[in-house]
Amino acid sequence: MSKNLFTEYQIKELEKNPNVSRVSNRSISYDPDFKIKAVKEYQKGKSPSQIFIENDFNIEVIGKNQPKRCLQRWRATFDKSGELGLQTERRGKASTGRPSSKELSVEERLKKAEAKIKFLEAENGLLKKARGTREAGVEEKTILTPSEKFELIEYILRQHQLKNTVSYLCELAGVSRSGYYAWLKAASIREQRDFDDEADYELIYSIFKQKKEKVGALPIKMILENDYFVVMNHKKIRRLMRKYGLIAKVRNANPYKKMSKATQEHKTCPNILKRKFNQEEPGKVLLTDITYLYYANGQKAYLSCVKDGSTNEILAHYLSTSLKMNIVYKTLGRLKEAVQNQFHPEAILHSDQGFHYTHPLFQKRVKKLNITQSMSRKGNCWDNAPMESFFGHFKDEVDYKECNSFIELKQMVDSYIEEYNNHRYQWGLQKMTPVQYRGRLLAA
Repeated sequence: MSKNLFTEYQIKELEKNPNVSRVSNRSISYDPDFKIKAVKEYQKGKSPSQIFIENDFNIEVIGKNQPKRCLQRWRATFDKSGELGLQTERRGKASTGRPSSKELSVEERLKKAEAKIKFLEAENGLLKKARGTREAGVEEKTILTPSEKFELIEYILRQHQLKNTVSYLCELAGVSRSGYYAWLKAASIREQRDFDDEADYELIYSIFKQKKEKVGALPIKMILENDYFVVMNHKKIRRLMRKYGLIAKVRNANPYKKMSKATQEHKTCPNILKRKFNQEEPGKVLLTDITYLYYANGQKAYLSCVKDGSTNEILAHYLSTSLKMNIVYKTLGRLKEAVQNQFHPEAILHSDQGFHYTHPLFQKRVKKLNITQSMSRKGNCWDNAPMESFFGHFKDEVDYKECNSFIELKQMVDSYIEEYNNHRYQWGLQKMTPVQYRGRLLAA
């Protein structure tokens, strides 16, 4: 009897060998003709391992000492009874050469009872995992995939050394027996896939770390294509991120933000834009807003930006420690410098209904630049979604809370916006950066 515990897949492979008459998960019954052939080849000088290898046996599977043990037993039988002895040696039984006991000893009965307990424990564990368990405070169930169920069945068979239970375990797990054997047969394919996944994962992980764990599948795909010249399907990237536990760090939703917008009282300009953000004309749609940034143990700064609705480029920004009107005046001045006072003839400046944008002096300055002013509807953040999206990405990807001074924060903001405009590939911009996409629109 082999000391190895054969898997179902190994059993199937061994049964394909014409020199094998029967296989269990612990023993192999060899064909009598092979026994005779093996003894004669041994007498001619071949080693036991060489004989087995030449007859299509995998030594790693059956055990390195198995050929030697078998030849010792077969030679003893051959010397005593000749070929007839090998022909009649325990036909149809496990080829151990040992007599089977009719009555079980106390120790054997205890082992049998222990095996039954192990089976019940395995059955209970399989039901809990395959049917899904719910953790405290978690609404969603964790459901195993068929592949995970097959892997669990294989583990149980190995761990508890259970015989003739494959069909029952498959039934408990809700998978087919044929599917399980197909999964076993595809072991080499999975190994190759895992090997390939490792290589792709290393590249994905390097980008993930480089971006401080704040990028998802689509940004990684664009970086791979543009910076590494590697084309990889975004679904594969998501699968590898799930497989290796790469979870992008994202901000928690602020439940008070919408409430704050919903309590705005003034609405002085109509919503001319009506969410038509991308009009394929650089400089036509200008989106603006202000967000707050906490740094240096609770100090507060405010970031005002203007974003091009067609290219997603941040055209102007200004960082201030005060929310006084100067923050929007400075932003407007920087916008004027950015476009060299050459505004689009149909330019629209869209904002929310904050007091900065409803202020008559601000509106007067906007009108002087021949820009039409538009405002989101009351309490509706979606009317300025691209601007909100930029601030969201900024807070996800920039460690601004670690800044110890306003100057350090300003340098970090400037650096991020420069990278965002020139080096951040965006899925909605045909995988280009905002500056690249602006160039394409202008060329067209």
